[in-house]
Amino acid sequence: MDTVPAIPVNPTLTQRLAALDQGQKLRLVLGIALFVAIGIAGLFMGRQAEWRVLYANLADKDGGAIIAQLSQLNIPYKHADGGNAILVPADKVHDTRLRLASQGLPKGSVAGFELMEANRFGMTQFQERLTFQRGLEGELTRSIQALSSVQSARVHLALPNQNGFFREQQKPSASVLVSLNAGRSLDRNQLAGIIHLVASSVPEMKPEAVSVLDETGKLLSTPADGLNGVAGGADAQQLQYVQQIEQMYRQRVLDILEPVVGRQNVKAQVTAEVDFSQTEQTSESHRPNQTAESGAIRSQQLVESTNTGGSGAPSGVPGATTNQPPGPSTAPVNGPAQTLAPSPAGAATGSAAVGNSKRESIINYEVDKTIKVVKAGSGVVKRLSAAVVINHQTQTDDKGKTTTQPLTEQQLEKMTALVRETIGFNQDRGDSVNLMNAPFAKEKITLPEVPFWKQPETQELARNLAWPVGTVLLGALVLFGLIRPALKSATRPAAPRKQIDAVLAEEPERPQLAAPKRDETPVPTAGEMALEDARKLTRENPAAVASIVKNWISGEAAA
Repeated sequence: MDTVPAIPVNPTLTQRLAALDQGQKLRLVLGIALFVAIGIAGLFMGRQAEWRVLYANLADKDGGAIIAQLSQLNIPYKHADGGNAILVPADKVHDTRLRLASQGLPKGSVAGFELMEANRFGMTQFQERLTFQRGLEGELTRSIQALSSVQSARVHLALPNQNGFFREQQKPSASVLVSLNAGRSLDRNQLAGIIHLVASSVPEMKPEAVSVLDETGKLLSTPADGLNGVAGGADAQQLQYVQQIEQMYRQRVLDILEPVVGRQNVKAQVTAEVDFSQTEQTSESHRPNQTAESGAIRSQQLVESTNTGGSGAPSGVPGATTNQPPGPSTAPVNGPAQTLAPSPAGAATGSAAVGNSKRESIINYEVDKTIKVVKAGSGVVKRLSAAVVINHQTQTDDKGKTTTQPLTEQQLEKMTALVRETIGFNQDRGDSVNLMNAPFAKEKITLPEVPFWKQPETQELARNLAWPVGTVLLGALVLFGLIRPALKSATRPAAPRKQIDAVLAEEPERPQLAAPKRDETPVPTAGEMALEDARKLTRENPAAVASIVKNWISGEAAA
């Protein structure tokens, strides 16, 4: 009997791949190529840096300067949004901004006196004057933007053309528009500084010719007298002064009570009533002179008069004799008064001489007068009112339980006395202090629930894991959808029936025995003969058949 040929139970990988049809081979090659491409793409995207915006909406000049500086610093960059934004790696944004800021970049879109460097040939006098005005406006804008409270500014100058033929020259003026940072404001000193800066930068410009507005269109500047608090604009200054006083007293109360009751356990408010009226009082008082020695003589007058005459009516015959002048006086100059000699006609008539004298003395003394002028100051505190609320005391027992209890009367009295001494309590002017002890209400802050997929942390994690997870899923899809079915079909063993048929087909033909003529047994079919041969092979070589069946079940290649 001939031996049975060896059955290729354990074919090699090459033989298995060669056994695949054309479609299976194409799917296998395509799957492997896609899997390798996905792996390379995932590795490349995982190493690629994330880009963030460095600066946006820059002027062309600033953008060119920044790009040139980035090239010198060897920092990668790229453009976005049509060139309006410059992107750099996310881990280098802050470092790059600090480096550029140390070099004064970006300078901003405001151009200063560098406009004068671009003068071209053939410029008219008007163009030169306009360029100078634009440069001066730019320099003033840069100076105003240097203030910490100012976010942006814009300066408009009105510079009239000076002409020596005009008798009255027009004076220059200026308008300044400032945009302040959030939560910031300009005080009176800063506003006066801006006005003085602009007025000092333009020849023959007066401070009252400068107007300053904010981004809401509110006029911040006032006339020159208003800046001094005398005329218009004093209301805003007075309100600011009152707020400063109230804030000062409030801070004093908090500073004295917070170390005792805790920082978050006291609230205080102080209201100040301030008198800004300016009054002037003049008084004049007179006092009598008590003695002549203490009085001052202002003027003194002494009047003396002497009158002499006859006994009565004139007598005698009128004529030339009676009209003669009297004779010369014989009385001495410094001697006692002498009686005048009568005329000869008078003597002839025999009339007697008669005379009288009068003396008056007038003395005027200075009047004692006092003039007093009293001018009351502006901004005098007329009355203070303080309201203080203190939280209940918090105590913790040995078990860690926290309880609250009100303050005692003695503690409240001591704290009230502290507040009075702190604000300078004056009962005569009507000051009042009200201190109350009450438990503070704890406000529960309920934040709106944000869905999990809308939380910033979740979105950031999703952005970070998008490429790795997507790459893994796509690779798994290619692996299990294309590569694995092709490899599985290549490693799948042949059907048991086909192997048996192949083994039986290689066996030599056996001689057919002549059947007895009496027995008419039907001729067996090919299937029956193959089954019979398999049974015979099992009886003769059971180990080989068992190995074949085992390999069919396990799918492993036998040694």
